Amino acid sequence: MTFSGKIVAITGAAGGVGQALCRHFGGLGAKIAAVDRNPAVHGFIAEIAKEGVAGESETADIGEASAIGNAFARLAAKLGVIDILVNNAGYSPHPTFARTDPAGWQDDINGNLNGAYNCAYAVLPGMREKGSGVIINIGSVNALSALGDPAYSAAKAGLVSLTRSLAVEFGRCGIRVNIVLPGTVRTPLWNVRASKDPNVLVKLERWYPMGRIVEPIDVARAAAFLASDDASAITGAALPVDCGLSAGNIVMARELTLENF
Repeated sequence: MTFSGKIVAITGAAGGVGQALCRHFGGLGAKIAAVDRNPAVHGFIAEIAKEGVAGESETADIGEASAIGNAFARLAAKLGVIDILVNNAGYSPHPTFARTDPAGWQDDINGNLNGAYNCAYAVLPGMREKGSGVIINIGSVNALSALGDPAYSAAKAGLVSLTRSLAVEFGRCGIRVNIVLPGTVRTPLWNVRASKDPNVLVKLERWYPMGRIVEPIDVARAAAFLASDDASAITGAALPVDCGLSAGNIVMARELTLENF
């Protein structure tokens, strides 16, 4: 698998999954167009440049259509037309409906669904003109089940629908669109939660049939496969990368069968 000569745009590039995506695609030969609202993205791109990964970075909020459009235009001017877009940016600050006021709801939908639309809208004209392109959306298993964070979950469910709509509409243009649905991912965010409950990940892991949670590189590898020529006939697909969480309830299964091997 190689992405030599390809320009890969990655949003949320300064975060845990975003950094793994940048390093993985970069290690496979891609030039990285990194976007994040956190200025730390510039230092990160400078860091991986020392590792041999070529790229450019821009700061912009994906929820602001004009700002993200301008950021992608600047990146394209520096690197060339975007070949692959990985819509990775997202967040989940509202764990329950009771703690989600109207402003919070709008913010979650904007950051997790509207932002992906804004990014796709920015890169699709160039892909259409070129006659090829790939968009990989990073969703969540929350799109499939009620696992808390209702605004975030609704946005990610909408992102599944958007993925399929784009896949159907732009397939004839040589553009493929797929979505990865991670389970709990071991990112720096969990360090904050672990400071409140050191056993939080141990408690979570028992719900995963594989006995572990997802690592950032797991998401990056899945995204790279779907973006590669190895997946040339795959579009409109929703791929769980969740260590088996969405396959079934292992805790209930053990209690029902009274087996725990």
